Amino acid sequence: DMSWIISLILGGTAGWLASMVMKTNAQMGWIANVLVGVVGSMLGYWIAGLLGFAAMGGIARFIVAFGGAVLLIFILSKLGMFRKKA
Repeated sequence: DMSWIISLILGGTAGWLASMVMKTNAQMGWIANVLVGVVGSMLGYWIAGLLGFAAMGGIARFIVAFGGAVLLIFILSKLGMFRKKA
């Protein structure tokens, strides 16, 4: 079954785009991008479920995954995981 490979690829893409938007890309490698994308997508789907939103279709699912990854990077930066360079 190829679904986990597709999940890793889409999660990595969502994580990479989120790191570009949040300006943390220089501090993250490709492994961190994939982890943030996959965990962020789970966070996004959980929050969407709480709000009563079911992402149907590829684009809606990617938007939810991207939003979750952005939120995860925001939370991690507030916890001090990403430092501004002096």
